[in-house]
Amino acid sequence: MLTSREIAVLRLLSSGCTYRKISTCLGISEHTVTSHIKNAYRKLDVHTGAAAVMRAVQLRLLEQE
Repeated sequence: MLTSREIAVLRLLSSGCTYRKISTCLGISEHTVTSHIKNAYRKLDVHTGAAAVMRAVQLRLLEQE
């Protein structure tokens, strides 16, 4: 399903981080953050950040490992 990086990006997004903050925290470019989020949207079959976070929570993807 989602890669570990896509999950990490969604975790930060769910905590209210901006794309810039996510890129800084993960040491990747904002463009890469956007790519991870787009891939997660497609895999989760959603169209917004809120919907992606909600679906990931429902699927228990954001629980701490």
